[in-house]
Amino acid sequence: MNMSEKSKAHVDSCRFCWMCHHICPIGNATGQERNTARARALGISMVNRESIDLSEIMDNIYECATCGACVHECVTGWDPVMFTKETRLQAALEDKLPEYINKMLDSALELGNPYGKSELDRALADAIETHSDKNDLLFWLGTDARYMASSEGIRAIKVMEKTGVPFTVLADETASGAQLDFLIGGAEETKEQMLRAAEVMNGYKTVVIYDPNDAKAVMQTYKEYGVEVKASVMTYTSYLAEAVESGKLALKKTDKTVVIQDPYQLSRDLGESDAIRTVAGAVAGVEEMLCNRDQTAWAGNILMAAYMPEIIKKVAARRIFNAKSVGAKAMLTASVSEYVALRSVEQDEVEILSLEDLILGE
Repeated sequence: MNMSEKSKAHVDSCRFCWMCHHICPIGNATGQERNTARARALGISMVNRESIDLSEIMDNIYECATCGACVHECVTGWDPVMFTKETRLQAALEDKLPEYINKMLDSALELGNPYGKSELDRALADAIETHSDKNDLLFWLGTDARYMASSEGIRAIKVMEKTGVPFTVLADETASGAQLDFLIGGAEETKEQMLRAAEVMNGYKTVVIYDPNDAKAVMQTYKEYGVEVKASVMTYTSYLAEAVESGKLALKKTDKTVVIQDPYQLSRDLGESDAIRTVAGAVAGVEEMLCNRDQTAWAGNILMAAYMPEIIKKVAARRIFNAKSVGAKAMLTASVSEYVALRSVEQDEVEILSLEDLILGE
């Protein structure tokens, strides 16, 4: 397999190491050795040594969430996410992607989303239409909220309205490139999609990004790929936290208590974990569960649930179990994708809340 020497070195180191064995959210949920960074590195090394064909390991390669828990845990600096994404890119170049990934990829390239959706929900389209006028501030909803969690997209718009600041939402918002980056890494198609999104964003003074996955892409991955965004970019959580602190967003304190499910894209990749606590603390008491802030455990997402739904439910159920273990009655997340994953678990012991649930009281 055509792989960079850097990635080969990381593969050959990881295949002998067990230090992050305990940290993979998918491995913990399935209990399978194959869902560890070590096992993934072993498979890739066998391809590199021509013992097996690349196509034989690709199902396993797409079982990785690329959440970076293993990278964060590694005291020796190895990076399983790097070689996992590089393997996905090489499989795309060699036409050895699994068919279910090819289908999602074709949709992401043709329709701007991997879910095969061509139209917005009517209620969301109407909510977007009320903010079609051009303003200095652009509110970037993201693919998951637009096509797979439209009710959350509508309510996020309502929360933004409560700040009293005029903003624009785009009816024809392009994809940020974050999902293409997950599917095929730094391919030319990924960078082209990112460049198109950056061009749109550069027409505004400020861009507030709702989905943490898009925020990570725009604020971190774009720089790695040489894509420049000249607008001031903020996460939804940091924008709301500033609005709370400035008095633009007036919230009423309740007797509810929540534990925080930190999205890894914010807390681990972007170093932001206080903002959600600022917003939540204005409405409810805030407590912590195990694995919080940059040590957070991923709770699942919409994209991977499209091709491995039962495993994602297990991941989400395990995170709910973590909340129950500290006696929590309510779990709050700022990730629309994790919210959907957590809500897919049938249980009635822990209330799953989005920021919209908490702020709007709906």
